[in-house]
Amino acid sequence: MDIKARMHSQKVYCCDDDELVSEQTKCLDVLYDFNHTRPTEMRERQEIMKTLFAEIGDNCYIEPPLQANWGIHTHLGNNVYANFNLTLVDDTHIFIGDYVMIGPNVTIATAGHPIDPELRWKITQFNIPVNIGNNVWIGANSVVLPGVSIGENSVIGAGSVVTKDIPENVVAVGNPCRVLRAINERDKEFYYKNHRIDGVAS
Repeated sequence: MDIKARMHSQKVYCCDDDELVSEQTKCLDVLYDFNHTRPTEMRERQEIMKTLFAEIGDNCYIEPPLQANWGIHTHLGNNVYANFNLTLVDDTHIFIGDYVMIGPNVTIATAGHPIDPELRWKITQFNIPVNIGNNVWIGANSVVLPGVSIGENSVIGAGSVVTKDIPENVVAVGNPCRVLRAINERDKEFYYKNHRIDGVAS
């Protein structure tokens, strides 16, 4: 198994391989270009994102600065919004569905390192894909760890550390992140605590 195949195999590998470092540097150059666009250069940003990511749907917006280990292992659906300081540790694939909202300072990580100190001395890591379903909202300062799936329509509360799968249609919060409750009919009437919805501006 060559090093690039091993990188996506969920097995432990040496991440200081010269071939990987060279290819990753090319991706980081593209990321640098994205992060140095001006706010008025929206068309340029969109074109760069087509080069940066494995897939990108329509009407996606990512606020710089963006940090990513590769970029080319991240797949974006349609109408994805990410606020500033999104970090994508995408050493293997991150799949983000349609209409996903990501708050500021969120980290989505596929990579981890062995607990055994001798393996870490050898600069080893492993990568496990992350899947985020359609219409998920991830609150500010949250961390999504390797191998996690988040079901569609679910909300991850600010500051959460998501260590295990989260089902669809729930609100989940905390460190470690746990399901707080199901999304329910009351949420159609109240948008925040006791603040009642009185219509949505078009």
